[in-house]
Amino acid sequence: MFFAYMKTLVPNALRRGDTIGLISPSSHCSYPDRIQLAVSYLEKNGYRVKPSVHLNRIDTDPSIADAEKLQDLHGMFSDPSIRAIICLRGGAGASRLLKKIDYNLIASNPKILVGYSDITALSLAVFSQTGLISFSGPMLATELHEPTPYTEEHFWGILTAPAYARSLHNHESHAITCIREGVAEGRLIGGNLSVLSSMIGTPYLPAFCETLLFLEDINEPAYRIDRMLSHLGNAGLLAESSGILFGQFSGEPEKAGEALRLEKMFDYYSAPAHINGPAMRGLSYGHIRNLMTIPIGAKFRMEISASTFSLKALEPVVQE
Repeated sequence: MFFAYMKTLVPNALRRGDTIGLISPSSHCSYPDRIQLAVSYLEKNGYRVKPSVHLNRIDTDPSIADAEKLQDLHGMFSDPSIRAIICLRGGAGASRLLKKIDYNLIASNPKILVGYSDITALSLAVFSQTGLISFSGPMLATELHEPTPYTEEHFWGILTAPAYARSLHNHESHAITCIREGVAEGRLIGGNLSVLSSMIGTPYLPAFCETLLFLEDINEPAYRIDRMLSHLGNAGLLAESSGILFGQFSGEPEKAGEALRLEKMFDYYSAPAHINGPAMRGLSYGHIRNLMTIPIGAKFRMEISASTFSLKALEPVVQE
């Protein structure tokens, strides 16, 4: 488990001409046309692309699928020609890999790793076991086949610019609500709430001391969000966090009354009884088209008030 005294591993920044590896550690893809569109997009931006051996597999037997996923994951990290690794999509199945991953191999070959949703399990486990900063951001078959300008800006900006003062800003379509004013510093830890909450009690969840916790989910009703947030609270993880950022909870909230119930839920779990720090909702992060890329494990400074919001890096998230 990653603790404050452990060394953070910072991957090398992407440069035009680098090779990007493609893997699918969660569900297989039902949209092969999207893969080709994403590959073309990466190539048009000046990068070489190398698909993993089993990128286009069809999952039938979990044991066979897991062996193929691990072979692809380990192959990409051990391949010296690969500079970054981008996941195909989320779905399910990444958590089955955690006990079988060669974390020493990853620590010896730190690289950019990008994905969100079910990939949350992989990203948090990699940071917990190695200290490697990874990136919760757009994937091949869900965003990069047809990225918006906002998604592009954050994706390329984060992965190519080794700057201390990198600032993440919200998309104009996502209104920010200040739940509790304040300033906090800590490591960005989070991702998909359903996946993260399922990792409590395992050695693959990073320590939450001085954490800026960011969360999103999809197709989950308010009562299930309540259950998962209460689980985080009962495990002591909310109390250990320095601040909390709620992203987009899409799907179920579109039903009548669900959005309001969720807002009340977020307000409740942001109270001083649960978390000792600033809180906001509306972050441009989740299963949405205008998607922020968030570096998991990096130190950031969060400032939120009724009129301002900023989220700035306190250290490089990539290096030359």
